[in-house]
Amino acid sequence: MRVAEISSSPESSERAIRSERPWVRFYDEHVPPTLSYPAVPLPRLLELAAQSFPERVALIYSDRQLTYRELDGYCNRFATALLELGLRPGDRVALLLPNLPQFVIAYYGTLKMGGVVVPTNPLYVEREVQHQMADSGARAVVVLDRLLPLTKATREAAALEQVIVVPQEEVVGEEGLQLAQDERRETRGKGAAVGRYSFNELLRLGAAEAPDLSVSPSDLALLQYTGGTTGVPKGAMLTHANLVCNTVQICRWLHRGPAGEGVVLGALPFFHVYGMTVAMNFALNLGASLVIMPRFEVQEALRLISRYRPTIFPGVPTMYVAINNCPETPQHDLRSIEACLSGAAPLPAEVQRQFEAITGGRLVEGYGLTEAAPVTHCNPTYGQRRAGSIGVPLPDVDARIVDLEKGETELPIGQVGELVVRGPQVMRGYWNMPEETATVLRNGWLYTGDVARRDEDGYFYLVDRKKDVIIASGFNIYPREIDEVLYAHPKVREAVAVGIPDPYRGETVKVFVVLKSGEVATEEEIIGYCRQHLARYKVPTAVEFRSSLPKSMVGKVLRRALLEEERKRQ
Repeated sequence: MRVAEISSSPESSERAIRSERPWVRFYDEHVPPTLSYPAVPLPRLLELAAQSFPERVALIYSDRQLTYRELDGYCNRFATALLELGLRPGDRVALLLPNLPQFVIAYYGTLKMGGVVVPTNPLYVEREVQHQMADSGARAVVVLDRLLPLTKATREAAALEQVIVVPQEEVVGEEGLQLAQDERRETRGKGAAVGRYSFNELLRLGAAEAPDLSVSPSDLALLQYTGGTTGVPKGAMLTHANLVCNTVQICRWLHRGPAGEGVVLGALPFFHVYGMTVAMNFALNLGASLVIMPRFEVQEALRLISRYRPTIFPGVPTMYVAINNCPETPQHDLRSIEACLSGAAPLPAEVQRQFEAITGGRLVEGYGLTEAAPVTHCNPTYGQRRAGSIGVPLPDVDARIVDLEKGETELPIGQVGELVVRGPQVMRGYWNMPEETATVLRNGWLYTGDVARRDEDGYFYLVDRKKDVIIASGFNIYPREIDEVLYAHPKVREAVAVGIPDPYRGETVKVFVVLKSGEVATEEEIIGYCRQHLARYKVPTAVEFRSSLPKSMVGKVLRRALLEEERKRQ
C-alpha cells in the first residue's frame, strides 16, 4: 500500500486555544489541546503496529491467539483475494458478523484494498439486512453461517455478487488454512451468478503481501448506519481520516503508557462504531492485545478479566451494572482494570462508584454519536471528573450550546439548548440523503439532536434527547434526571423513564424498573421515593416492574421501544 506518511496539526497559540476552549486546562498532563494526526489510511496504523511489535499478541479469542504479524498477513490475504474476485476500490463489502477474528480481518482487509465496509447488525431481520445492503450497494457480504438465510432476499434483489461464509467453528490460523476444504460453488441469483466461499478458502486465494494500490485518507472507509429506531436507517459516510483522527484522540485520552503494552477487553460489538473505535481500532493502533467477546455475558467477562488481565475496558452502563450485581464478582480479581470509558447511554453516579470500588480502576463517562466516529466528549481519565457530566470535548473538537428553535444563537453558560460540535472526526454526510445531511451539517457544525448545557469551566452536561423530552402540563421533564434518582434507590438494578399520553397533562411520567436479585418493592414505594428527590411535576404516576429491559446490541436501553409498547397498549 502506497501512502504519504505526513503529519498535520492546526497551528494555534496556546493562549488562543485556551481563550476559545476554556476546558483545555482540565486536560491530563499527557493530553495536549491539539494533536498531530498521521495522514494515512486506517490500515496503516495496523501495519505500523505489526512492524513495531510483530510477535506481540494482537487478538485473543476462545483462548487462541494471533500475533500482529499473523493478523496483518491475514488482512493482506483477504484484501488481495477480494481483488482476485473482481472487487475494486470503492466497492462495498458488508460484514454480517458478531465479534470474531474474522470480523477484524475482513474489516482491515477490505480497507486495505480500498473498499468500503458496511457493518451490519447480526440481530437484524431479513427486511433490515436487505435494506442496508441494497441501499449501500454492497457487492459482497461476509456472513456467519447461521445467518446465511438473512442474505437470501438480498442475493435475489440487489447487486450482491460474492458471499463469504464464516462457519461457526472455523478457526483462523495456519492449521485452518491447511485443512480448509474447497467449497467453492456457484449459486444462481436473479440475473447473475453469485460466488460462495468459505472464509478460510478465500484467505488461500490471497497473497501475504499488501496490495500495491493507493488509498487516500480522504477516501470513504465506512458506511455506518444509524437511526433505525427513529426512522429509515441512514448511512453515515466516514472517511479514513475521520476514523484515524478519532482513534488517535482516544488513544491519547485513555492510554498513559508506551505503545506495545496493555490489554483491551473487546466486549462492545465491533459492528457498532463505538466498539469499532474505542475497542478494536484503539487496541490495534496501540499494539495492545484485544480480548474478543462475541457478546457480553457477565460470567464470561469475569473469567476473561481474571485470566487475561485487561487494563482497558470500554463499555456501556449495563455492562458495569451487571458486574456490580453479579453474585460471582467477589470470587474474581478485577484489579487489573485501569481505565474504562462508558458511552452510548447515561452513566448513573452510583454505578460508577460501585464499579470503581470493585476494580480500583477509573470509570469515566463520555459522549459521542455515529456521525462523529463516534467520540466527541469525555471526562478526563486521570484528571478532574464532574458528576453527571459527559466531560469536555476531545482535543481539536469544538462544542457549543445553541437555541433549540432555530439552532442559530449560541446560548450563555448554564442555559439548556442543542449541543453542536465540529472536529476532524465529523462525517462527510449521509449516503444518498442530501436533505438529511443539510439538516445536521450546517456551516461546519454537526447538530447532534441532544439537549445539553455547559458550565463555566467548559464541562458539558447531557440533559436528554430532544425527542425524549416529556412535556407534562407545560413543564419540560428530562427522563435522564428521573433515571438518575431511581438508580440511587438501594433496591433498583435498572430503570428508565418515558412520557406516555395523558388526557389531562398531555404527557405523564411512567417508569420501568428492574429490581436487584431478591428484592421486593411496590409501586407506592418507588413513587414515594421519587417524591423525596424530585419536583412534584416530575414524579412518576405509574411504575411497571420487569425482569429485564429491552436493549440494543451495544447494551443501550431502548427507551423508545418501551414508549411504542405503551402507545400500542393504550
